[in-house]
Amino acid sequence: METTKPQVRPKAGIDYPRNYADFLGWFPDDAACLDYLDWMRWPSGFSCPTCSCGTGWRMKDGRWWCEACRRRVSATAGTVFHHTKTPLTVWFAAAWHMTAPKNGVSAKTLHRLLGFGSYQTAWAMLHRFRCAIGHAGHDRLSGDVEVDETVMGGVKHGKRGRGAEGKVLVAVAVERLNPKGFGRCRLQVIPNAETKSLRSFLLTHIEPGSTIHTDGLTSYPGAAGTDYAHQSTSINGSGMDAHEVLPGVHRVAALVKRWLLGTHQGSFGADHLQAYLDEFTFRFNRRESRARGMLFYRLIQQSVAMHPISFHDLVANPTPRKEGQNRPVPPSLRHSAPSSLHVATLSNPWRR
Repeated sequence: METTKPQVRPKAGIDYPRNYADFLGWFPDDAACLDYLDWMRWPSGFSCPTCSCGTGWRMKDGRWWCEACRRRVSATAGTVFHHTKTPLTVWFAAAWHMTAPKNGVSAKTLHRLLGFGSYQTAWAMLHRFRCAIGHAGHDRLSGDVEVDETVMGGVKHGKRGRGAEGKVLVAVAVERLNPKGFGRCRLQVIPNAETKSLRSFLLTHIEPGSTIHTDGLTSYPGAAGTDYAHQSTSINGSGMDAHEVLPGVHRVAALVKRWLLGTHQGSFGADHLQAYLDEFTFRFNRRESRARGMLFYRLIQQSVAMHPISFHDLVANPTPRKEGQNRPVPPSLRHSAPSSLHVATLSNPWRR
């Protein structure tokens, strides 16, 4: 009879750095970062991604030599870091700045902090991390779950609420915790508030058998069907405000809008909004982690499990080139990769 191996919870100071001081001590150079990725990818020993052979030799440059297929394999191959020209110390610093603060970091701020050659490099790095977060599998919400929709986008004149022009409709689900408080959340861009769209959202993010709490929108009874216990409260008939009937979803919606406006100055494309929502959900659901290094650990773990993604694939609507039009040659500075954060230690340069 097979027994399930108990899942070992990562420990601070052993599996991930507890704070910024630990982070600086753990990853002083690119070799240390590569070894961490190696351990993260093959915790039980090397396994060739091409032929699945478990026997190999570690080379001086940190790569593995597979005994069976004779291939040289790096821990970055087939991951978000595949064929990157950016030093791993820079990647790790970006991951730390993205996860350690509660409000994350914008591409413009990261561009200034780490001295990237262009804003696009910083944006692409953060967006690859967001894609890794969205690609990872997540447990569905359960128990008592509040569900509602909200609109996001810039301030424009015209119709308000559902169906407003130039806005993006987002479905929000938040777990209720007894006697008070909120658990995990899920956010997803939806095309409309009709039964089909809402039912797809419920089945994707909420465990069947849970109890969903909604307002009086007529789409929810059909969306819940027989899979969920449904408790509907009409806002107009209850005599209460919307945030009193569904406090969880309104608080989360307010937090994500404040985050987009504060950290990112409200400048996000509708086609990329889902990636930003995934980043917010990633941090919100881990807001009670004692060590911020746990978020860094999870982000690197998901980045190692993510397939490579090119810059062309990151851009939602790339501008097509006309036939016969040659690609413009960028300035030489655009070709230079960011320098490694592993630099020689100067002896009190301020005393010179």
